[in-house]
Amino acid sequence: MLLETIKLAFQALQRNVLRSLLTVLGIVIGVGAVIAMVTIGNGTTAKVAADLAKLGSNLLFVRPGQFGPGRASSEAKPFNIRDIEALRSQLGSVRTVTGVSSKSVTVVYGTENRTTPVHGTDNGYFIAQAWNLKAGRQFLDGELRAGRAACIIGDTVRSKLFGSSEPLGRSIRVNKISCEVIGLLESKGQSSFGTDQDDIVLLPLRTFQRRLAGNTEIATILVSAEESADTAKVQADIERLLRERRNIVSGKEDDFSVRDMKQIVETQTATTAVLTGLLGAVAAVSLLVGGIGIMNIMLVSVTERTREIGIRLAIGALERQVLLQFLVEATVLSLFGGLIGILTGLLLAWLATTGLRVPLVVDPTIVVVAFVFSALVGIVFGFFPARRAASLDPIEALRRE
Repeated sequence: MLLETIKLAFQALQRNVLRSLLTVLGIVIGVGAVIAMVTIGNGTTAKVAADLAKLGSNLLFVRPGQFGPGRASSEAKPFNIRDIEALRSQLGSVRTVTGVSSKSVTVVYGTENRTTPVHGTDNGYFIAQAWNLKAGRQFLDGELRAGRAACIIGDTVRSKLFGSSEPLGRSIRVNKISCEVIGLLESKGQSSFGTDQDDIVLLPLRTFQRRLAGNTEIATILVSAEESADTAKVQADIERLLRERRNIVSGKEDDFSVRDMKQIVETQTATTAVLTGLLGAVAAVSLLVGGIGIMNIMLVSVTERTREIGIRLAIGALERQVLLQFLVEATVLSLFGGLIGILTGLLLAWLATTGLRVPLVVDPTIVVVAFVFSALVGIVFGFFPARRAASLDPIEALRRE
């Protein structure tokens, strides 16, 4: 009986192919939009998490000043090399502590030049940022102590200044300093925030302070904790030690901030997850619109086929059989639209993630949920027209022209 009902439903839909296709269009758009939005959102979340992981694991950022609404950081005392030495000697469960100061300056080689961020730091930077060298070497102890003009460049700086030439051993001008290129960083590409991580030049911290900044200030301290360490405890130890060194009395707010990379990752991924959910919810509204379209077309179909329904009822068809026939027609329409919508959504997601350069992360759960939901839309919105068809009076139906 069910197979016969499905056969009758397909025959009825084939009589008005164009109308059937236009009816399922709303379901196609709804399902496709939900899958595309959620898949793109999942890819973006994965991209953000991967980019933040490139900054280093178990990493804490220490900066002078407090950041946030109503908080000024310009009056906070900057860090210096003695703060770094104190953290290195007194903190436990840490792999490295390194200072970083930055400034954007013009970098020149031959006839080529570009404005590039220059960081003054030491070899702990490579551990903290999980960054390896593609070629060359790190800074020597003598270069770090004496402040020699040696530099390590990122891949973007190499390609812009040197093209296909070998940069190692060549000298570039960093602002007014003639600097020998001793190393080349591995490429990290663009971050999820759109910044080019390879557009960078590293100098020994003392060289940067003496010859570029003209002071002994350190803008940021990076603390890389051991993998097994509790970063919350390390953060508390940093705060306690810096409060002592900066003579901050009990009850007074810190004039520095310590941010845990895990907290930053959790915040960013939670934000993108919320946005993905909102986009998916907005896209799901179109599924309801598609369901209303199915109900509207099925009501029209009942009106057009009143005599057909009357004949079926007059020759012995039961009300539940007529109800099932129209319910199956509505469900077939919505399932057909759901299948096309899934394929359309995956195609759109693939095109979007390829263009945005984010991974394609397909969630099988959302695909199944979208398909099941499309079937439910057909059942729910098809029930009223089907019920109306089944409740027709056979005599009154046969009188209709």
